[in-house]
Parts: sequence; structure tokens; C-alpha cells
Amino acid sequence: MDQYIDANYFWQAVPQILPFLKVTFFVVGLSIFFGTMLSIVLVAMKLSKKKYLTRIANGYTTIMRCTPSIVLLFLIYYGIPALAAVVHIDLQNMHSAVFVIITFTMQFTAMMSEIIRASYLAVDKGQFEAAVSVGLTPFQAYRRIIAPQAFVIAIPNIGNGVINLLQEGSLAYTIGLIDIVGKANLIIAGNMNTHALEVFIALALIYWILSIIIEHIFARLERFFSKGKKSLGTQYKPRGTT
Repeated sequence: MDQYIDANYFWQAVPQILPFLKVTFFVVGLSIFFGTMLSIVLVAMKLSKKKYLTRIANGYTTIMRCTPSIVLLFLIYYGIPALAAVVHIDLQNMHSAVFVIITFTMQFTAMMSEIIRASYLAVDKGQFEAAVSVGLTPFQAYRRIIAPQAFVIAIPNIGNGVINLLQEGSLAYTIGLIDIVGKANLIIAGNMNTHALEVFIALALIYWILSIIIEHIFARLERFFSKGKKSLGTQYKPRGTT
């Protein structure tokens, strides 16, 4: 009787999957970059005094929250070329990575906008007024006083968001993008659909290591920036307090 789990397939799968990490990093990295830039715009809309801007921003966030990642991915993958065809633009040959980046940028934008908004509102606004009263411009007050404190508050949630994006990005193979998940499926197909367990164990191990590394990076960032916050608080501690 053949052995059901063969460790050789595990050790063969790992070096075959690892080169495709660059595709995963490329997609996740661009989604984070564009999503962060767009989330700042979305936060500005949410905090705007114009109600229609606030409603648009909140509506966008709600739609993204209520749409499963795989459904949104297929909507983008089939929807954008269909809309482009209406104006006689052919996007059928566009690389699948473009649709993946658009999809996860949209989702990361919604998630980051809520993280930034909540972190911004958590900072005491009296600090802004105090900073302006001592001669700082509003921009300087936000950059030097408000933004650093909001960033420290946001760090844990940003880390969770990045890990979530990494995991959600595994759906990219469903539209033909060959990342680490896509390569794992090709290996399984090459083995005539045998020893899939060993290949997916190798894939899971890679995701576990990446997630742990990201978690530790953001934990270190939080400790590093929190030191500055604590030292600032003790520096201006009133006399006679304990």
C-alpha cells in the first residue's frame, strides 16, 4: 500500500512555490500603496462637512464590506472589460494582475479609511487647538502633533489589514494569476491531482511564516513609536505627581 503522505512532495513543492512570492508581493504591495493613497481621500470625504461627500464615502465603505472578495474579483474581472467594450475599447488581453490589484486596492481603501478615521478621532482635538495657539500652522499641527499620535494608534489595525490582504490575495489564482497559490495548483495538476495535501501544507507553511513576520514587524513598529509617545508624556509631567 502506498504511503498517503509523502514528505518528499512537501520538500519538492516548497522550492517550486517560493519563486512566485514575487508575484504575491507585487500584487499586495501595489494594493497597499494605492489603497493607502485613496483611503486618505476617502477619510477626507468622511470627515467633510458636506453631507453628500460623507454619504458617498460611507456608502462606498459599506458596499466593500458587504461584497465577498471573490465576488468583487469576478465583478472587476468581467465587468471592466464589458464596460470598456461599450466604448469600443478592448481589454480582453489585459494581464490578470491588473484586475487583482484593482480589486484589492478597492477593498484595502475601504478598510484603511476606517482605520485612519478611527485613529484620527481618537486623538484629543484640544492638542490641535493648543498647537495652533502657540504659532503652528494647521498643516504643521496635523503633521507634527496629530498624525504621529494617530499613526501609533493605527499600527495594530494596519498590521491586521496587511495580513488580511495577503490572505485574501490568495484568490487571485481563480482568474488565472500564477502566484504562490496558482503555482501550488499547477504542481498538484502536474501530479495528476495526487499528494495535494503535501503541497497545501507547504503553501500553508509559507503563509504562516509570512503572517508571523508581518505581525512581528508591526509589533516592533508599535513598540518603537510608543516609546516616543511615552517619553513625551513623562517629559511634561507636572511636578508633584507620582
